[in-house]
Amino acid sequence: MGQQTLKAVISAITFTLAAFVPCLVAQAPTLQEQLAAQYKVAKMGSDSSGWSIVEEGTLLSLQKGGIKGSPYKTSFTRSATFQDGTVHAAADPASGKASDMQKKLCGVFKKCPTTPDAVNDEQTTKLFAKGDKVYPTKIDVNLDKDQVIMGIVACDTCNKTDPPTYNKANVVFVFPKGSLAKAGAGEVEDTIGQLLSISDDAQQASGDQGGGQQGGGQQGGQGQQADQNQQPQAEPQSIEKGMTTDQVEGAMGKPEKIVNLGPKKIYVYKDLKVTFLNGKVFDVQ
Repeated sequence: MGQQTLKAVISAITFTLAAFVPCLVAQAPTLQEQLAAQYKVAKMGSDSSGWSIVEEGTLLSLQKGGIKGSPYKTSFTRSATFQDGTVHAAADPASGKASDMQKKLCGVFKKCPTTPDAVNDEQTTKLFAKGDKVYPTKIDVNLDKDQVIMGIVACDTCNKTDPPTYNKANVVFVFPKGSLAKAGAGEVEDTIGQLLSISDDAQQASGDQGGGQQGGGQQGGQGQQADQNQQPQAEPQSIEKGMTTDQVEGAMGKPEKIVNLGPKKIYVYKDLKVTFLNGKVFDVQ
């Protein structure tokens, strides 16, 4: 093979690699994808008896009141904003007037609070109270407007609402101008958590299952506790860059959620998110 032919072959290989390597390098998950992994949305369905939740999502607990909701069967969805730690409720549509904040919401949702649906629905609205349990129904990130919009629907079985109405609302989380594009998912989740924190009811329910034999097991409980006290404490588990999924599961156990993005995969634990690239740890949050 001549020198010129060899150079031509090397040039062709280099060109081919340059074309395909960018396709093999996965990009980091977007803020939208990370929030979607953290907040599983509930799915609604309807039949002859009306609307109901057919698939539960991440159970959230309201930390503040002031959000006005409407029954899920109504076409109009009321909106409230959360900014600087304060809930700004929607203006009363029956008055025919909208606040400056509400006018902004008109632009976001393409539907103003003075529509006939809103006025006719005024008789059936309900204020969500602090402590009410809800599910997310959607989550949208608008980087241009520095807003995260979350739809919510009441968990009527949790709130002991009978008959169920599945009140719904949209909550617009407003961030300082230009900050959302630079914010990490953890920062955004902290802000959302000021109003809608992830409820620990499900974790408590799973923990209660282990207490069913409490009465019969009390006699041996003290002895088991003494044995545990005598055992040396296990060293804390650590996760390092480059570890495989099997190694992480061996150290941390099975994740609560898995987000599969092709070559990129995200393991979501209670207080930790592990991002894998091509099967190895790429980032930990």
